[in-house]
Amino acid sequence: MNTPHNPDPEPDRTTGLEPGGSVPPGETPPGEASTGSETGPRVDPPRGWAMGPLIAIGVVVLLIAAFFLVYAVLI
Repeated sequence: MNTPHNPDPEPDRTTGLEPGGSVPPGETPPGEASTGSETGPRVDPPRGWAMGPLIAIGVVVLLIAAFFLVYAVLI
């Protein structure tokens, strides 16, 4: 039967550690678990359409409608 292995370094067997687990200047600290990829507060993305695209679509629709209206009147 396998016994679980603790992945954390043992302070009394890890080289380069001072008493209490701190690292002296110039030493590389032991590896640690990574933190999450996001840092800082989470900002929710805006929802819905912005006014710029809505206005542009409206202008295009009005121009097409005006074209067909003028075409129908002239023919």
